[in-house]
Amino acid sequence: MNEEIELKKVDGVATITINRPEKRNAINYDGWLELQRISNMVDQDKDVKVVIIQGSGQDAFSSGADIADFDNYRSNSAKAIIYAEAFEGAMNAIEAISKPTISSIKGYCIGGGCEMSMATDMRFAAENSTFGIPVAHLGILIGYSEMTRLLRLVGAGNASYILLSGKTINPDEALRIGLINGVYPVDQLDEFVMNLAISMVPLAPLSQSKHKKIMQKVLSNPGLEKLTEEESLLPFTNFDSVDFLEGRKAFLEKRKPKFKGL
Repeated sequence: MNEEIELKKVDGVATITINRPEKRNAINYDGWLELQRISNMVDQDKDVKVVIIQGSGQDAFSSGADIADFDNYRSNSAKAIIYAEAFEGAMNAIEAISKPTISSIKGYCIGGGCEMSMATDMRFAAENSTFGIPVAHLGILIGYSEMTRLLRLVGAGNASYILLSGKTINPDEALRIGLINGVYPVDQLDEFVMNLAISMVPLAPLSQSKHKKIMQKVLSNPGLEKLTEEESLLPFTNFDSVDFLEGRKAFLEKRKPKFKGL
């Protein structure tokens, strides 16, 4: 168990906390592996309906990859490929979580930390947050998957500025270009994010998970070319679910539905 990555579950909401405040919540090699493990675990946990990712304290969401790892894990291309398997494995596992995921961002959201936030469905930031992917200062590159997520969120022009200038941006600019969904005072962010998560807990799990599948399919195949029969029928599958019958019945009876994910 890696105590630097903490998991807490309360009333359907799982909170993953990067707990290295003395390192601005930088994530080392073992941390990426633990993030992948925890992400897979909450994905399979039927009691978890929404996932929040945050950093410990108010100074950093995550400053990204731990530079102390570079000698052992990124000192040449062969080592970097092995490191990337852990890093991208964590990013992909976060993105693959079938429940809604939210990044709650305070302070530094830099490099791999910024890339990690892009793997979640939503990103809300405090007024003290700072964003950037300043890899040009280190002479390294981001991977194809991370570039894809960045381009999807902010477009080529803004992605070029972020990467090629090596500069950081404030939360208002991050909001303007679409990197985040909202900005809140530091002392109000936790409450806003938790209230949002709690409001999503009762929603239909099949709608949540399949909307994420449909979105990923559209993003990876904008022209919707050569869809399999299963992919073509996916938007209609919930009509045969127990949850749809419950939702329709609850609507007619003017009560809140009780979804079971079936």
